[in-house]
Amino acid sequence: MAKVIMVQGTTSNAGKSLVTAALCRIFHQDGYKVAPFKSQNMALNSYITKEGLEMGRAQVMQAEAACIEPDVRMNPILLKPTGDKGSQVILNGEVLRDMTVKEYYTQKTVLIPHILNAYNSLAKEYDIIVIEGAGSPAEINLRENDIVNMGMAELVDAPVILVGDIDRGGVFASIAGTLLLLTDDEKKRVKGTVINKFRGDVELLKPGLVMLEDITKVDVLGVIPYMKLELDDEDSLSERLENNSSCNLIDIAVIKLPRMSNFTDFNVFGMCNNVGLRYVSSVKGLGEPDMIIIPGTKNTIEDLKWLRQIGLEPRIKKHANEGKALFGICGGYQMLGEKIYDPDNVESGGEIRGLELLKTETTFYKEKIRTQIKGKFNNIEGFYKELSNIEFEGYEIHMGDTDIKDENSLSIINVVSNAGNKPSESENGAVNDNIAGSYIHGIFDNSQVVNTIVKILYEKKGLTVEELENFDIKEFKNTQYNILAQTVRNTVDMKKIHEILKDR
Repeated sequence: MAKVIMVQGTTSNAGKSLVTAALCRIFHQDGYKVAPFKSQNMALNSYITKEGLEMGRAQVMQAEAACIEPDVRMNPILLKPTGDKGSQVILNGEVLRDMTVKEYYTQKTVLIPHILNAYNSLAKEYDIIVIEGAGSPAEINLRENDIVNMGMAELVDAPVILVGDIDRGGVFASIAGTLLLLTDDEKKRVKGTVINKFRGDVELLKPGLVMLEDITKVDVLGVIPYMKLELDDEDSLSERLENNSSCNLIDIAVIKLPRMSNFTDFNVFGMCNNVGLRYVSSVKGLGEPDMIIIPGTKNTIEDLKWLRQIGLEPRIKKHANEGKALFGICGGYQMLGEKIYDPDNVESGGEIRGLELLKTETTFYKEKIRTQIKGKFNNIEGFYKELSNIEFEGYEIHMGDTDIKDENSLSIINVVSNAGNKPSESENGAVNDNIAGSYIHGIFDNSQVVNTIVKILYEKKGLTVEELENFDIKEFKNTQYNILAQTVRNTVDMKKIHEILKDR
């Protein structure tokens, strides 16, 4: 069975996901076969495995760091919020059902066998499992049925590293307070603390570290500096979503829908030289971008209504009528069409007029489509002509099916290459000059696709194309993981981490 270590945090967004990823890459570099694990993830960012199963994006990122294929066993429970008081519960990659917070709380212990089956199965195949917690282990009102923090650590007898975020302030109090609220047995599991996101001279911090160790009787294993890395974030707490200004040559605006999902689809643009990616949720914030992207959403109909209510519809249409780039992904693609029908009340029921920018109609059905795909763009005329015949990979995860009503709309054809619940070949999107839409998440993660789109935007703006550098996303990500790993090696006592693994 694998050795195990668990990363917990004093708060949400303390950096658990990236510290877990760093340990995955370090252990891989050290010659171990390592896998990430998170029993329960709550996020609207999700991924579809080769088997057509749904899991959280954070564990996909961590699997990339470990240089292994994402596996749904790494995240047996995924909660996708449907509102303030409920979520769609995904169990072992399949939709279980929608539950209120209260209902899910009573069902948690029933899910423990599924968690242990997934974990034990992974533990038989790997040398080390790095577990990520969620939120804080000090939520004492939720401790009784905990299955993701100390409850998970107890299930598999995992030692714990506690991460605190100094960038938001009060890190000493948050670490000491978290440990204070743990039971004696839980506190014994905490083998060390890590201070994350530090800016400044660490020598000035050292007296505080000594005092913290004296107060908590727990070793401080290291101080990780604040890093600006271009890696997929855990959820909507991401700092990326607060970026609403651009001073780059190319300005790309993503509409920040209230129920936006899979915003990681667009991170690649922010990695390209001289390209600014920002998220906007108002007419004033939109400005005059070179490209607008309408992202996926957990509720297409309600977010389309919101888009109208705040006055973005006429601005988006004006942008499109001026011949500027407009691209919709998944729910954003559905919005670009003429009509959306919901006869089975999958979302809000009834029907609604779309933005009427593509001659398509979408009908919602109860079955969720989940599959990985490979495909290529057809011969395209107009704005996106240079995308013609470029191949891509990605995945689909959506409710509903979209029909192209006008043969003059050039379609994007995809061929399903792995297991899923969709026919092996189907139309997947439509392009009408500068307006395009597709169901494919991850379509921009194909280097040739993103390089071509940036080239098109350069040319339309009259910029010198010769200055463009071809961007290789896989090579770039690999470099980012290595920077992350080396930074953590340099600042965290990895010898102590290995001793913690051996002492288990």
